[in-house]
Amino acid sequence: MTSSKNGLCPSPFLQESLFSNATGYIGGRFCQSVGGVSCCLPCPLQDWRYPDNVTSKTNAAGWLAVALLPFQAWLLLTYLVVPVKYTNRQYITVCFTLAIICLQVAFIIPLGTKPQQCHDEITPNDMYTDISCAFSGAVLLFGGIAVVTWSLLRTIALHLQVCWEVIIGPVFMWCSATTGIGVPVLITALMLHYTGVSYRFGGVCHINSPNSMGDYWIPIMVFSGLALLIQFITMGYCIHIYIRSLFDPDPTSTNNSGLPSYQGSVRTMTARQAYKRIHRVIKLQWRSMALVMTILANVIYFFVVFVQLNNSLALTEANRVNAEPWLFCLLEKKNPKECTSEAQLVGIAEAKLVAMVVLLAVANLWNIVFTVRWSMVEGWISLYRSRFIERVEFVSVDARSRPRPTVTHDYEMLDPRQHAKSPEPFVEVRTPSPVVYGSNLPKEVDYGMDASYTRPTMSFSSPRPPSSSQNNGANSYGWDVTSSFARSNSRSNSQMSHHTYVNGR
Repeated sequence: MTSSKNGLCPSPFLQESLFSNATGYIGGRFCQSVGGVSCCLPCPLQDWRYPDNVTSKTNAAGWLAVALLPFQAWLLLTYLVVPVKYTNRQYITVCFTLAIICLQVAFIIPLGTKPQQCHDEITPNDMYTDISCAFSGAVLLFGGIAVVTWSLLRTIALHLQVCWEVIIGPVFMWCSATTGIGVPVLITALMLHYTGVSYRFGGVCHINSPNSMGDYWIPIMVFSGLALLIQFITMGYCIHIYIRSLFDPDPTSTNNSGLPSYQGSVRTMTARQAYKRIHRVIKLQWRSMALVMTILANVIYFFVVFVQLNNSLALTEANRVNAEPWLFCLLEKKNPKECTSEAQLVGIAEAKLVAMVVLLAVANLWNIVFTVRWSMVEGWISLYRSRFIERVEFVSVDARSRPRPTVTHDYEMLDPRQHAKSPEPFVEVRTPSPVVYGSNLPKEVDYGMDASYTRPTMSFSSPRPPSSSQNNGANSYGWDVTSSFARSNSRSNSQMSHHTYVNGR
């Protein structure tokens, strides 16, 4: 700051007319007209409003994102190489994880680029004057709308499975992919064109105040509201089914034999079956439900904080009255640290601002908490054992490249390690030679032995001997040979006398 830039304005304020209005984010200046002259606070405004080195606190959120990034990389790699039986992965989970990573990367970019927040002494940089601002702001806002969109899609999928018993198939997958990618891209493009991003606090660019409600925050809140509504409907349906199952008058709606019992009503049976089905689905999806609820709660908090920030910095008469004690204190003492108490009515509290930045940076922590499970570690252990630990296998000797033996009825099980290391004879384990068992069969078999008949416990009928009415036009076995193409039996009754019925057989 030089004295020539103060102009007609008292220190520490700078005269706005001495600066160019061609580049930088002009709307980010904090200026007030005094005696017909527009006087502005130096950039960045956060150093005057929050003098306790708030920049270092916001940068600490970026380092938290760096510390959590390897866990997200490990999670994506697990989805890629570990079998699905260990991870229960699906495209919604993978895309949601990628959206969370976008929020994380936005806070990592400034740590490497170390951007300059101000274009000149009173004007902050925006996406047109700083490339780091353009990337960090676009990635942050794309990740925010993508997280909300995939949360809504995940909630819809769970609702269809629980409440409507719909099997999620390829049609839903392609519709979800189109919506989950197309909607965030469209909203981000409209936001960048009509609103834009700039440095408002910290090293990450955030959405500007003008037009931000219509092209970004309202779509986010609509999607969040729909997701919460569907989530509550699903939970209400689960509670309803659970209560119905508690009022079942017959706790044992099925007996031990597996056959249905008709003592209870059909309505009661349906409630118990629905409860068992829902219990299985919730057991698999409770992590998703908890994750969605947590993320949506954070999104609502972000929305409230940003709206309060925009309203507190708007050029209104109420804000001017609230800011006057703070501005007069700066005129008198020229030190922002001595005017901290007067600055409480300007903007939002420092604790609330830092909390919002930290929650944005560590949003992926919730994904780790609710997604990572012990079965994923078991999957890695199983993968390591199957790929890198030598397995001892026994193979047939016929697999070797040598002439086939003359005797083919004997088989050998060989150790492949001996084949690879030593030319000595193999250790062979041969199967016993086939034995003819025909000679050990009994010479005579009595097929006429009587056998007792045991009536089954759950039988609903019993065998009956042939009645006389069944013998009209029928042979001794109870069926009419003239009604089929079978040849008649000409054997005498004396030849068939040795056949007897035992208990109706």
